[in-house]
Amino acid sequence: MRGLAVAVGGLLLVGGAVLVVVADQERVAALDAVKAQVVTTERLFADTRAQNLRLAEQLTALRSQIAEQDAALADSTGFLP
Repeated sequence: MRGLAVAVGGLLLVGGAVLVVVADQERVAALDAVKAQVVTTERLFADTRAQNLRLAEQLTALRSQIAEQDAALADSTGFLP
């Protein structure tokens, strides 16, 4: 009976160690997946920021053009040019 208890205890110990190793591998895999997602998100953020800066430059140019056209169309004397 003692031999059976030792055998079952040994199996439980080995099974527990296997579970710990598998859980650690899963944790590492999940951590790697999260790191890869962070890198992808940072790259997307940088691309979006660059596009936003380009659009801001275009918007500034358009606003300047609108201001010039408004100044040209302003009829301060009552006569259009």
